[in-house]
This record gives sequence, C-alpha cells and structure tokens, in this order.
Amino acid sequence: MSVYSLGIKELDDLLGGIREGTNLMMIGPPMSRKDELLDAIIYQNLNNDNAAILVSTREPGERVLSWFEEQGMDISTMNIGVVDCVTKTLGMGAPDTANIKRASSPVDLTGIGVKISQFLEEFLVRKKMNKIRLCINSLSTILMYSNLQTVFRFLHVFTGRVKAAGGFGLYVVEDEMHDPQTIATLKQLFDGMIEIKAVGDTYAMRVVGLTSKPTPWFEYAIEGTDVSLVESGNA
Repeated sequence: MSVYSLGIKELDDLLGGIREGTNLMMIGPPMSRKDELLDAIIYQNLNNDNAAILVSTREPGERVLSWFEEQGMDISTMNIGVVDCVTKTLGMGAPDTANIKRASSPVDLTGIGVKISQFLEEFLVRKKMNKIRLCINSLSTILMYSNLQTVFRFLHVFTGRVKAAGGFGLYVVEDEMHDPQTIATLKQLFDGMIEIKAVGDTYAMRVVGLTSKPTPWFEYAIEGTDVSLVESGNA
C-alpha cells in the first residue's frame, strides 16, 4: 500500500501516513497562504517515483512552475503537470508544453477534465509512477463560474479516479466565499479536511477525519518549501 505524507513532520507523525486513495479539502480564510502551503506539500513529496498534477485557476502555468524552479527543482526531470486555466482567458495563444496543458477557462470543466486525464494517462500508464497527487487550486474559483451540481459531478469523477489509482487528492476552498450548504455538499466527496483559521495575527491548521479525533491546532509559518508548526495555545 502506498502511504502519502504532507511533508510536515508534526502532522505526519500524528497521522501515521495518509492512506492511498485519500481526498482532502484544504479550507481556510483568504490570505492564509493556502497557495504556498499547497506548493510546499507538492514540493516536499515530489521525487522520481511519483507524480503531481496541479490544476491552476489563479496563476498561468509558467508562473506555477517558476516557483518550483526557484526552489531548486529541475522541472525537466520531475513528473509534474499543470492544467493552466488562466492563460487562454487572457487571450494568449500559448501552446501546450511537456509540463503544461491549457484549458480555455475555469468554467471549462470538460476541458479541464480532459487535460487531467491526459496527465493521468502519461504518469500512471505510460510512465508507471507508483504515486500520483492531484491538486486543484482552487475549487472556489471554479464555483464562481459553475453551479454546485456541475462542480459536484466533476469532483465526483476525479475524487473517484484518485481512489481507483491509489492516489492522493488535495483541493483548496475559500471558506468565507460559500454558504454552509455548499461546503456541506462538497464535504461528502472528501475523506477529511485540512482546516485553517485565523489566530490573532497568524493562522493555525489541523487535520480532521483521518484519525479518530482531529489533530491539535498548530500555528504555522512558511519559508520557501519548509512549513514549521507550533502547537497553538489560543485554539
């Protein structure tokens, strides 16, 4: 059985590894550095025997990959694919590359699904990777353009494919952008959550649903690819 990790020691020790086929929602307020946290989790766990697919609804694919290169990653040797939902909305006719496949916009769920499937085929079937991560940043942007039922059906397909492939899915949600019913509906698709909340001038996270009780709240700081935690006394 493949066991996944977050690359954050304190949480990984408490969780004892994340079972293959797990899908998690990462939910927290705006400006809580969820983008950087997601990128750090991908970076910490990417090596030659696994792959990552990142659906980007906020940044062009080149900008996403440039962050990893700035941290010292050689993209040409890593199995990382970005589904870019931004560039074509800017009216730019950039072609697909080895690491970037472009959907027409965040509303184009069919196109996004096709591009994800192409990367899954490449990494799992052709390259026979042992582990695959699928990350969507963010579901909230997609929900701005599509109704909940359409997004639910789309997610149902791909959380199911993550389960079937023994992968790990991580999906970002802005918790102040949606009504409680929307969040409750989406939660049905996930095995647990990384919850983030404001604590004074900083933010804290915990993991819910993967162990018999939630982990403690940890305040966190992000420095490049490193996420450091301190158990929160204010939570």
